[in-house]
Amino acid sequence: MACSIVQFCYFQDLQAARDFLFPHLREETPSGAVRRDPSKSNWEDDGWGAWEETEPQEPEEEGNTCKTQKTSWLQDCVLSLSPTNDLMVIARGQKAVFLVPKWKYSDKGKEEMQFAVGWSGSLNVEEGERVTSALCIPLASQKRSSTGRPDWTCIVVGFTSGYVRFYTENGVLLLAQLLNEDPVLQLKCRTYEIPRHPGVTEQNEELSILYPVAIVTIDGFSLFQSLRACRNQVAKAAASGNENIQPPPLAYKKWGLQDIDTIIDHASIGIMTLSPFDQMKTASNIGGFNAAIKNSPPAMSQYITVGSNPFTGFFYALEGSTQPLLSHVALAVASKLTSALFNAASGWLGWKSKHEEEAVQKQKPKVEPATPLAVRFGLPDSRRHGESICLSPCNTLAAVTDDFGRVILLDVARGIAIRMWKGYRDAQIGWIQIVEDLHERVPEKADFSPFGNTQGPSRVAQFLVIYAPRRGILEVWSTQQGPRVGAFNVGKHCRLLYPGYKIMGLNNVTSQSWQPQTYQICLVDPVSGSVKTVNVPFHLALSDKKCERAKDMHLVKKLASLLKTRPPNLDSVETQIKELILDIKYPATKKQALESILASERLPFSCLRNITQTLMDTLKNQELESIDEGLLQFCANKLKLLHLYESVSQLNSLDFHSDTPFSDNDLAVLLRLDEKELLKLQALLEKYKEEKTRTATVRFSDDKDGVLPVKTFLEYLEYEKDVINIKKISEEEYVALGSFFFWKCLHGESSTEDMCHTLESAGLSPQLLLSLLLSVWLSKEKDILDKPQSVCCLHTMLSLLSKMKVAIDETWDSQSVSPWWQQMRTACIQSENNGAALLSAHVGHSVAAQISNNMTEKTFSQTVLGADSEALTDSWEALSLDTEYWKLLLKQLEDCLILQTLLHSKANSPASKPSSLQAEPLPRLSVKKLLAGGKGGIADSVAKWIFKQDFSPEVLKLANKERDAENPDEPKEGINRGLPEVSEVDMNLGAIPDLLHLAYKQFPCSLELDVLHAHCCWEYVVQWNKDPEEARFFVRSIEHLKHILNAHVQNGIALMMWNTFLVKRFSAATYLMDKVGKSPKDRLCRRDVGMSDTAMTSFLGSCLDLLQTLMEADVSRDEMQAPVLDTEDAWLTVEGPISIVELALEQKHVHYPLVEHHSVLCSVLYAVMRFALKTVKPLSLFDSKGKNAFFKDLTSIQLLPSGEMDPNFISVRQQFLLKVVSAAVQAQHSVVKDKESSEEAPSAPFGKDQDWPVLAVDLAHHLQVSEDVIRRHYVGELYNYGVDHLGEEAILQVHDREVLASQLLVLTGQRLAHALLHTQTREGMELLARLPPTLCTWLKAMNPQDLQNTEVPIATTAKLVNKVIELLPENHGQYSLALHLIEAVEAISTPSL
Repeated sequence: MACSIVQFCYFQDLQAARDFLFPHLREETPSGAVRRDPSKSNWEDDGWGAWEETEPQEPEEEGNTCKTQKTSWLQDCVLSLSPTNDLMVIARGQKAVFLVPKWKYSDKGKEEMQFAVGWSGSLNVEEGERVTSALCIPLASQKRSSTGRPDWTCIVVGFTSGYVRFYTENGVLLLAQLLNEDPVLQLKCRTYEIPRHPGVTEQNEELSILYPVAIVTIDGFSLFQSLRACRNQVAKAAASGNENIQPPPLAYKKWGLQDIDTIIDHASIGIMTLSPFDQMKTASNIGGFNAAIKNSPPAMSQYITVGSNPFTGFFYALEGSTQPLLSHVALAVASKLTSALFNAASGWLGWKSKHEEEAVQKQKPKVEPATPLAVRFGLPDSRRHGESICLSPCNTLAAVTDDFGRVILLDVARGIAIRMWKGYRDAQIGWIQIVEDLHERVPEKADFSPFGNTQGPSRVAQFLVIYAPRRGILEVWSTQQGPRVGAFNVGKHCRLLYPGYKIMGLNNVTSQSWQPQTYQICLVDPVSGSVKTVNVPFHLALSDKKCERAKDMHLVKKLASLLKTRPPNLDSVETQIKELILDIKYPATKKQALESILASERLPFSCLRNITQTLMDTLKNQELESIDEGLLQFCANKLKLLHLYESVSQLNSLDFHSDTPFSDNDLAVLLRLDEKELLKLQALLEKYKEEKTRTATVRFSDDKDGVLPVKTFLEYLEYEKDVINIKKISEEEYVALGSFFFWKCLHGESSTEDMCHTLESAGLSPQLLLSLLLSVWLSKEKDILDKPQSVCCLHTMLSLLSKMKVAIDETWDSQSVSPWWQQMRTACIQSENNGAALLSAHVGHSVAAQISNNMTEKTFSQTVLGADSEALTDSWEALSLDTEYWKLLLKQLEDCLILQTLLHSKANSPASKPSSLQAEPLPRLSVKKLLAGGKGGIADSVAKWIFKQDFSPEVLKLANKERDAENPDEPKEGINRGLPEVSEVDMNLGAIPDLLHLAYKQFPCSLELDVLHAHCCWEYVVQWNKDPEEARFFVRSIEHLKHILNAHVQNGIALMMWNTFLVKRFSAATYLMDKVGKSPKDRLCRRDVGMSDTAMTSFLGSCLDLLQTLMEADVSRDEMQAPVLDTEDAWLTVEGPISIVELALEQKHVHYPLVEHHSVLCSVLYAVMRFALKTVKPLSLFDSKGKNAFFKDLTSIQLLPSGEMDPNFISVRQQFLLKVVSAAVQAQHSVVKDKESSEEAPSAPFGKDQDWPVLAVDLAHHLQVSEDVIRRHYVGELYNYGVDHLGEEAILQVHDREVLASQLLVLTGQRLAHALLHTQTREGMELLARLPPTLCTWLKAMNPQDLQNTEVPIATTAKLVNKVIELLPENHGQYSLALHLIEAVEAISTPSL
């Protein structure tokens, strides 16, 4: 209970204020530098007169000045904070920033208050004037519902021109007053405070303004009314734009201070009345011994100034000696047409002509002369110059700082210095007033009490707060002559703010209604960007000799140090602790000491019990009226908990072993199961245990199960009204407490009956015990499954708990469900340890049936006696209702167990490295999660497991056939459709097909094959979307999509995939490829589409598959009905999100031509990427209608190209398709030496490649290009690459054989030209000479370089010539040339033979 410094607010962005006030610093500061290290400053209360003396620096000094300002820019600012903490003003020169607090969440997620910029702008009206002082004054609300609360905050600003201006929180000018033509040095405010006792004079509210030679005081009531009127006027003007009512004038007094050289700061003490002695003394000093004395002492206003000659001056102004002056107020009205801030002189005449406005601006308001006021006395010290003065809250003391680094404490009434602190240069000072809390007084005998009784007036203590920026320390001193009670290291760049006032506009009635939270003192730390306040306990004001609290705190510290040491002798330590705690006087401190003792880890249990018992006995022996009931009750509660801990520990330490043998037959009887059901349950649990053991993480054996330190035990429990409750603790702590009570019992190592009796008698409710028991059972699943005998122990424990008095209410309605069993079922439903939950549910069902039977027998006996034939029926109905809930739960838990076993299973690790997405662990299942997961929750969890294992869709088919369980090798031949390596994968599956088959059998509806494929398809595409580089995920998703048999589901899933994940990337890829005119490079693909070029190629291929599947599904859906989605009986109550399949069935029909249109574009893009084609702009192949239809909703009707296409488009399309065919043949048949090793791998990086020649012909059909041209080109390319046998097959599909024959004739000539002209052999030259001149000329005209494969045997060429002869009609012009070629080929081939 010492001093503390607490931060209650933060700055959201202090850099924004600095950038606005110091633009030159913003330009030179790197972005973000200030945020990382907020501007450091040495905030200090400079004399405000320094503003006038600022002169332009010499050019060579500008660099140094700017460098200094970067670290201490706040030194040059005027700062003010509202006492209600709802506004802060930072001003410099002509600019100001208004900061308002807002509640926001911090980075750690904690809600905190942050100062954010609410308004910023320029405040100057006259040229050259600067801000010298500012105040934020909260004004009280006049509404009856919020009496005493702040309504709004007025900002008062003083300028070097002598003007004082008043603004709203939004920077709207309300009033402007010129009271003196000298600069304003300081503004101070005093608000109403209720007098603490009748002897204190009630003070009026006022605003005091200090000028170099004058003080102006404005009456608070007059100011409050004027500001309210101005604010209302501004609101009306903003609404209507034509109202202008001048507010009532301000009443103020102006005193000209004389006989003093320099004034820097001032304090207005208020009205004071002298005692008769002081009155006579003052009259004698002024008028001599003959002075006349009035009957009643006059009331005077006292002012104190600090400066030089005298260092401190005391002024007294007699009340009534001068009449208040009435000011001429300039009112500024905000309207929609004019700015909120403009010249005060012209603002209230805002609708006059420009000429009149200029005339008014030049005419300054009249300045009233000051009433002279001479200094009565002072503290003369010619060398000392005062810098600031701060008045205490009770108006009796004032602290003054000077240029010698001293802080001087003044007695205001006597006018003398009573204390001085040295070594506080540039100090900033403030006050804290603390009111005593009467409840903290010691309720003991009057002899020992420092107060005598607990009633009486609250005492008030004053503390002086001094901040020394040179040392970076904040100190709190007790006044007047008290010690230093607190010190904090706060840094060298803070600023101490002490408003010294509260809310203006209150009176003795309204100030008692509602007290807003006000901070007496605040420390602004620009380094950490926080605002802090200081909390000081009242007892620190009391002297050490008389303060029982200080003595108690000393004893507590001594006790804490004693508890930290490791004592050699526990008995002596116990004695010392008893003496210390009995010496403490305050009950609250005694309680604190006992809590620290009980929280100690080093004291044994016996020591804690003895100390608590001793304190308890001592309290009971005191007189009845001096006993603190709270402390007595606290001790009694802790003692009861210690006795409970002792009893449980003794029971756990006894050597208890049950000798009863345990067999499977006993277990079956206990759980009310027949032999077949028990075997099924054991088989399920065995499978579950095997699979869980394989995937479980390493767990070291914990020998501390069932052991709990007494310190922890006391922390977990609390005793209230003879009932023990558990505090809010974590799940692990809850299990630890339950283990302490029940772990030994569940192992048969402790007496179950004794433990239940002990816990019940201690005050623990059966419901709480059941919750603890189940938490232990469900969390220790591994140990329980390894020891079946624990089921018997659980049965016994549950039976005993159920027989407790308030466990099962015998009067509960027979038609409703028992809350006791519902609590147990809820725990099983929420548990993720399904094996333990299933066992506990069987035990609960058995015990519930047993108790119900007992109740039935009891009812039956009463029925026989009472001859009531209907009672038995009612009893059986109640039994059947509760039993149905148990049966439902058992079925749900069994299903969940089978599903969890499947999800635990894992195939042998695949050869390929799994993705990081596949390495993420699956969440554990519980019945509650499955019920909340919606209709698709079960299939979704299995789909996540399939994704993690990366199984082929064929594996799901395998497990769906019952014969696979008997002979899993049989179907391997027929499963190679899309995945040749399935047989290899299947060999490594282990028990997974059996588990899958069991899951299918358990969930015939939820895991129906189409539903499962749909969820798998969606899961894969979701994961692919997270990491588009994993193209195989998208390929696998399309595989699952193709395996969906129902066209309605297939159509919906494909459409959802397209709209959700694909169309944006697809459109981005299209525009990118159209922009670059070729297959884009990797960098561009990553930038625009978000994936590499390789992944984008696969992406486009999969998109093509999806669009083709979508078209097939659209055709097939008319031939089949939509599926009916059923749910298993045990899971009819599922709630949660709608399933993927249900969403798919809600999708609209697609517009087939539009899908086909996109499919054509996708084929074009895929071809460009697959073969790295150049000079191809995909969108140039389509007209404007075609382009506009792209990327629209596939279910919408779009205007598509129809009729004859422009020949230019057809020509471009034909050129593109010919390129594709050439590239496809080249990729497949280009002759390279290492053909086998290097060509086949890249041809299909992700699965089976397209049949490009067939696809090109299909595209030609859609693009209105002649299909025969494409086929002829394909044949020509095949012969060009020397694949004549494939060319002969392709010829059969060509319709215009004559044109084809002409093309092949040229190719034959190229082959012969190469053989005769380019080999340059002697035989070749001789043969060439024998050929006919026509043929020879034709051969020389051929260019063999166009041939892709020149190594074709001459016999193959001979076949080609014969084929040409077959295709050419005899009347063709080149027929004779073909005949010559036959002779030439025969002549060439003859020598070789």
